[in-house]
Amino acid sequence: MPKLRTNHLVISLLMILLLLVSACGNAPAAEPKSRAKLDSNAAANLTVKVLDVGQADAILIQTPKQAILIDTGDVGTKEKLVSYIKKAGITALDKVIITHAHADHLGGMAELMENIPIKQVYDSAFPATTATYRNYLTTVQKKKIPFSRLQAGGSVDLGDGISLKAFAPEKEFIKGSDSDVNNSSIALKLSYGDFSMLLTGDAETESEELMLKSFRADLKSQVLKSPHHGSRTSSSQAFLKAVAPEAVVISVGANNDYHHPHPSIMKRYQDAKMKIYRTDLDGTVTITSDGKTYKIAKEK
Repeated sequence: MPKLRTNHLVISLLMILLLLVSACGNAPAAEPKSRAKLDSNAAANLTVKVLDVGQADAILIQTPKQAILIDTGDVGTKEKLVSYIKKAGITALDKVIITHAHADHLGGMAELMENIPIKQVYDSAFPATTATYRNYLTTVQKKKIPFSRLQAGGSVDLGDGISLKAFAPEKEFIKGSDSDVNNSSIALKLSYGDFSMLLTGDAETESEELMLKSFRADLKSQVLKSPHHGSRTSSSQAFLKAVAPEAVVISVGANNDYHHPHPSIMKRYQDAKMKIYRTDLDGTVTITSDGKTYKIAKEK
């Protein structure tokens, strides 16, 4: 995609949102009392669902006390996303994390904000200029949803020994890559006891290289959410070697125009002897863990 120019309106909205967060201090807005319900078939304390939302990303994390959504799919699946969350017994989302500003990760956010209370939004704060991104920021401000930038080195405590640690983006965004927006993606390691899963947004090789430079020893995870839907611009050999996943989950639409996942990347995963799961073939992929072991189940 062409490199985006800085838009003064977007930067102003970001500054207002960040000022509002600072002004709130330790007095967050009143929270809905209801909590997320874990799937009854899971003895585990952690459930991660890579939702089947076509050529897009939406990952639902449930703990005994919180429900967290990472990305919201595209506009075309917005009603499906809201319906799925409600059917899961979730009446409020404790946290929504938007990894980056592309529509296939942000498109369901407007519908989500209209139908489900959200207690906290995290964003990379990359100054994207699309109408979808501007409208999202405006609605967050209008609804007075606490907003924070999440960058490398930051962390989010999910309680019960479960946490998210950010490995990307750096404070200074990557500039001059083929897609600076993808390379501004928030990349997170979800950790619970002995279990970990790396959630990568659409990070490309430039972002992977920075993660290797700053966090190589921390990248190792049992499960990897395939960067950028299995694009050949991601999943470098060095990155995969450092993560050393036993399984990879690819969030991807059937017969998509981007030819994701790319055959060269599939071969790379196969050569590394990873178990491969794909939402286009397997439907929603569910990972459960008790902090010691983990299981992966397919919808189809």
